[in-house]
Amino acid sequence: MQITSPFFSFLFFFFWQLNILVDTGSSNFAVAGVPDPDVTSYFNPELSSTYRSQGIEVTVKYSQGSWTGVLGTDVITMPKGLYGSYTINIATILESENFFLPGVKWHGILGLAYDALAKPSSSVETFFDSLVKQAKIPNIFSLQMCGAGLPVSGSGTNGGSLVLGGIEPSLYTGDIWYTPIKEEWYYQVEILKLEVGGQNLQLDCREYNADKAIVDSGTTLLRLPEKVFSAVVQAIARTSLIQEFSSEFWTGTQLACWDRSEKPWSLFPKLSIYLRDENSSRSFRISILPQLYIQPILVIGDNLQCYRFGISSSTNALVIGATVMEGFYVIFDRAQRRVGFAVSPCAEADGAPVSEIEGPFTTADVASNCVSSVSFHEPVLWIASYALMSLCGIILLVLIVLLLIPPRCQHRYTDNDVVNDESSLVRHRWK
Repeated sequence: MQITSPFFSFLFFFFWQLNILVDTGSSNFAVAGVPDPDVTSYFNPELSSTYRSQGIEVTVKYSQGSWTGVLGTDVITMPKGLYGSYTINIATILESENFFLPGVKWHGILGLAYDALAKPSSSVETFFDSLVKQAKIPNIFSLQMCGAGLPVSGSGTNGGSLVLGGIEPSLYTGDIWYTPIKEEWYYQVEILKLEVGGQNLQLDCREYNADKAIVDSGTTLLRLPEKVFSAVVQAIARTSLIQEFSSEFWTGTQLACWDRSEKPWSLFPKLSIYLRDENSSRSFRISILPQLYIQPILVIGDNLQCYRFGISSSTNALVIGATVMEGFYVIFDRAQRRVGFAVSPCAEADGAPVSEIEGPFTTADVASNCVSSVSFHEPVLWIASYALMSLCGIILLVLIVLLLIPPRCQHRYTDNDVVNDESSLVRHRWK
């Protein structure tokens, strides 16, 4: 998880109003529970008449930062839209590392992914599941992230809109295109291909989904599997109008600066991502212009504007983060197990749109399934770990019993019964 917008406000019955970061890549609702030098406000559960501690410690780790807190329940209201009070699970953050950063305007995080990702287990009902049950709203929410072409900062001031329970027509233009959710943990989707400047990267489509492709508002950049990232960088460098460019810019360790009167975006190509349509024989593409991935971040003196590369490499996923999501109104239709994309009217720079959606296209040139059939995500790993631990425990118990059996009760092996080292359970386990 990296810092991004939008955030919105909750009113904790009757005391605190806190700004909360919206994250579709995690599933816990958590707020600062003790003073922190990097947050302006925090929630003190001792002063809430409706807070109930569950006494369960929880730790959540993100790709950037982590926190540890205690689970409880409390009653909240929201300033706009849904009127009434609702009892939800909430973690009070007591310790954190690289989670709250200098200058942030938010005081907690709202995880809107599925309960499979909830910590410490999927039995913790998520915020949105609680809201669907108690407020009886449709099982759908939508998100508009704004700030295209604006200076990047960790303050979350670029804003946006979160619609719980439906779709707001004023937040998009044109049609909504839907792609199926492949698995309900993250919002996992299926990427069919990528194009840079209209040129297909010509990679096996499984490379784009290694080992998953997700839509995550809590990730700042567009993150690509290493092989895909390398191909994208080479294609951008080849098609851009810049002959020589620092490799450190592509890896995110160096900024590129131009005179403030210049607009460097004209030097770079368009980037397109093809998603499988609900009709599996069709696809559609979402495209972002350079204004979304060549991001202004720093002004030096009176003359220089410096930019960062809004794409990075990843070891385990393709992540459609804020770099792409800022161009679109994104609908998380959990009821029909699909994610929708429509062009956002706030995705403009200098009065011109910086995002596009086009389709349909045929999928005859790609595999019928670009997602691996074996998915070793966290809940499966937990189950496997517990099973192995149980097996080891049983084996250890048997060994202890065998070692404690008096010699007179042990079987006397004949020459034909000799067990060698390779087949001996005891010797093999303890080598």
